[in-house]
Amino acid sequence: MRLPIFRPFILVFLLISCYSLPVVAQSTQKPVLHAQHWIAITGKPLAATSGANIFHKGGNAVDAACAMLATTSTMWDVLSWGGETQALIYNPKSRKVIAINALGVAPTGATADFFIKRGLKYPPQFGPLAAVTPGTPGGLLTMLAEYGTLSLKEILEPAIEMAGGYPIEDQLVRSIARYADTIRQWPYSKDVFLPHAGATPEAGEIFVQQDLKETLLKMVEAETNAIKAGKSRKEAIYAAYDRFYRGDIAQELVRGTQEQGGLITMEDLDRWKVYIEEPVMSTYKDIEVYKLNTWVQGPVLLQALNMMEHFDMNCMSYNSANYLHGMYQVMNMCFADRDFYYGDPYYEPAEPVKGLLSKEYARKRFGEINWEHNDVDAGPGDPYPFQGEVNPYGDLLQQWSDAKPIGSSTGKQQGAEFPDSDFYLGTTSIQTADKEGWVVSITPSGGWVPAVIAGKTGVGLSQRMQSFVLTEEENPYNVVEPGKRPRATLTPSLALKNGKPYLSFAVQGGDSQDQNLLQFFLNMTEFGMTVQEAVEAANMNSFQMRGSFANHETEPGVMLIHSATPPWTQKALRKMGYKLRIEDRTSGPINAIYFDSNHGTMWGGSSNFGEDYGIGW
Repeated sequence: MRLPIFRPFILVFLLISCYSLPVVAQSTQKPVLHAQHWIAITGKPLAATSGANIFHKGGNAVDAACAMLATTSTMWDVLSWGGETQALIYNPKSRKVIAINALGVAPTGATADFFIKRGLKYPPQFGPLAAVTPGTPGGLLTMLAEYGTLSLKEILEPAIEMAGGYPIEDQLVRSIARYADTIRQWPYSKDVFLPHAGATPEAGEIFVQQDLKETLLKMVEAETNAIKAGKSRKEAIYAAYDRFYRGDIAQELVRGTQEQGGLITMEDLDRWKVYIEEPVMSTYKDIEVYKLNTWVQGPVLLQALNMMEHFDMNCMSYNSANYLHGMYQVMNMCFADRDFYYGDPYYEPAEPVKGLLSKEYARKRFGEINWEHNDVDAGPGDPYPFQGEVNPYGDLLQQWSDAKPIGSSTGKQQGAEFPDSDFYLGTTSIQTADKEGWVVSITPSGGWVPAVIAGKTGVGLSQRMQSFVLTEEENPYNVVEPGKRPRATLTPSLALKNGKPYLSFAVQGGDSQDQNLLQFFLNMTEFGMTVQEAVEAANMNSFQMRGSFANHETEPGVMLIHSATPPWTQKALRKMGYKLRIEDRTSGPINAIYFDSNHGTMWGGSSNFGEDYGIGW
């Protein structure tokens, strides 16, 4: 039975007059997680336990995050070892936020013409041709080598034990059952997921992934041999990297992928690399908010916060019709910019990031809001003048709204990422912090069920190719080509206040991620909620952007709201032109850490919407 996530006594105020309206104190269904020394929060209790074990061994927050990444990948929650990893890390030594770009790239032969000649509007949703190169192993190894303290053997120990057999959970069993016919197309996937003569496993039985265990042991063996040869800790971890991307693991991954019709080559794996980057940042009042660059949707949150600074929050009551409408219009504009301007910054053309994040551009866009009615034709703006340039795609910008991939008005077009037919499944998030000041926020994903397993590696391949487009008319910055990263939805977040960590937060849920994170952030900064109240609070979701999965559909005017929203608010929203979807859950599981600078402690929040779990000390 589903429990309501937002109780009726949480009042949604009418906008009567312009004075600050407090949010009524609420109880939460899960307690705040208080800690002094460390916190580990992620998508599964077993994975959080693996992080806690690493902390008990003396590891730092990066070590713990890497162990949790390994275990969630092994548990298919909801990703695998062939997926992608993107992270933000606060380094207390440099007092800077570091970005980790471990998103795979389109392989050799993956051109727009290749897919168009096969009669496709986008790269496929599933199967070997949906695969980009694996990113998670490289991301994990790079973070561990550069910022961790323990050995790879110690970090992978929990995942290796789980690959040898662990009690499979009902959520994964249901995903396997739903996609059983699809899984049967791929022999290595069938062997892993349908081990009982083609039948699905049962919840609670011991789920064995022997091939994956052997792959992980080979990585540890590479580290051990390098140490025996006199290599340093860092060099030994990179020896494991080389074995995965250039050695016998890579050879079997390529063989198994190509056998099933995929395109990945040894050269693709050899050329791919992890980037350690500067994140992008903008301020919301006195808070610095950090996100990854335009290879994911992260800057959307910064654009939205720049616009939200112009809201008179004293005149906005929490989740009132005007508040929800205004936020929806902000999302319309920011996500339209995402859908036209975001792409891999390592490929031409260069994304207009400076203009997109300009406060002046935000002010102009805020002035375009129609406060009476939803604008179903809201499209991308022109940020180029705000960085002193002329838009090279002005002609495409004018035509952009003419070819909308209209959806079915179900409010579920983004569900391609969510294998359980639940809008809020897909991806996971990892949040860790320690007393030394290290903070890690990760949103790993890719290779969810039904994944093509690459030969005898046990590695499920990513399906992220579907996030590319095939024509410049849709997005000239995100057209597929070999070696290029698709613009993904994955979006960890870090915020600093007075130069110190303030919030670390992330959520699963594809195109909904930065929508939900925007509201979580404002719940804390504007409405005075605790971190647990903020992760459980009801919120709104728009479906007006172009989805990042399957057929990239858009459903203008569809708004998902919580069932506790008062009838007068619903009536006002319908009058503004919205088609309402009303559910008792309106967000994926949000995980967050709030840093209490007054007391030198950490407050963990893990929402009650899924199986996400946190442990602290």
